[in-house]
Amino acid sequence: MITSNRMNNLHPYVPGEQPKDRVYIKLNANENPYPPCKQVIKAVSKFVKTNPMKMAVYPDPDSNELHAAIADMLNKTGGVLCRAKVDGKHCEPSEEDKIPFTITPDMIYSGNGSDEVLSFVFYAFFDSSKKFVMPQFTYSFYPVYAGFYNIPMDTVPLKDDWSLDTDEMLSRAKNNAGGIIFANPNAPTGIGLKRDEVRKMLKSANPDEIFIVDEAYVDFGGESCIPLLAEFKNLVIVRTFSKSLCSAGMRLGYIVANPELVNIVTTVKNSVNHFPIDAVAQVAGKAACENPWYYADCAKKVAEERDSFYNFLKEKGFYVIKSETNFLFAKKDGVKGEDLYKAIKAEGLLIRHFNTPGIEDFVRITAGTKEQMSALRTAFEKVIG
Repeated sequence: MITSNRMNNLHPYVPGEQPKDRVYIKLNANENPYPPCKQVIKAVSKFVKTNPMKMAVYPDPDSNELHAAIADMLNKTGGVLCRAKVDGKHCEPSEEDKIPFTITPDMIYSGNGSDEVLSFVFYAFFDSSKKFVMPQFTYSFYPVYAGFYNIPMDTVPLKDDWSLDTDEMLSRAKNNAGGIIFANPNAPTGIGLKRDEVRKMLKSANPDEIFIVDEAYVDFGGESCIPLLAEFKNLVIVRTFSKSLCSAGMRLGYIVANPELVNIVTTVKNSVNHFPIDAVAQVAGKAACENPWYYADCAKKVAEERDSFYNFLKEKGFYVIKSETNFLFAKKDGVKGEDLYKAIKAEGLLIRHFNTPGIEDFVRITAGTKEQMSALRTAFEKVIG
């Protein structure tokens, strides 16, 4: 055969459905229902119109202005947008989210979406000779990268309440000596660990092994682990612009870590593609970070709609997990998840169904605008009664 054994063993990630046959209300891919702020559109338009030659030459390979803007945004918001205090266009962290040090640009690495960032993190810190530990049900790209880089993994079942079994994860990590990764809040369950719970894990973990926390959804109500970076040098925090910064189509993700670990990931990047983030995306990302008040407002509205729909589902007899993300994970006795997904789709709305054994009767529902969630309620009323 012309392909390699590595290629034959790949099991690609399956993204949320992106239909082309008709227009649906999309509540299946955890995208933000709001557009980027006007300042982003203005900045991108100005850049393209007034600097056309910058489209013809390579961009800043180190994204220095973008990294400075990300660091400033995190300092101003505490890393959790939905709780940030907003006064006009001024932002400051809530008391519980204040970071006890100043994040500096050398603590930031950015790439083409958190998926690319995760790829480089896997390559940099996980070893093919040791198993890394992850939850059984979590972001389904982790096992894809494990297969791509031939890294063995040890998956730990969730507890009966669908929360992470942190004691078992730590126990296996000590046996494997290969590090830990998990999403916090977790996906697809929506449950988050408190910062003190993560601190307890880090204190018990081997400080010479990597500890990765994926905070893709933390802006909607979780607790960021950024403050723990002052205590733990083996901690890497992965974040994204796709969810709370309304930019899934722009493809920007980043890590926050101590500069030594940032330099390691940068070395991996420079061994693959020295110019990963295009010039326009750098401009857009910088403008987004300079207007955190707008995104804080969007995150608050998404969280409100999520909680409102949680109550609706409970009233309809669903088992639904209380979420700290921009989605809900729910099921109803006597109703197959696939059947519910198909019935809702027939009403013109998309929600997510997984064929994965153990969660096949659940659906995952992204929180949308008030109007979108009203349409979804109508669909559920018709389908469920």
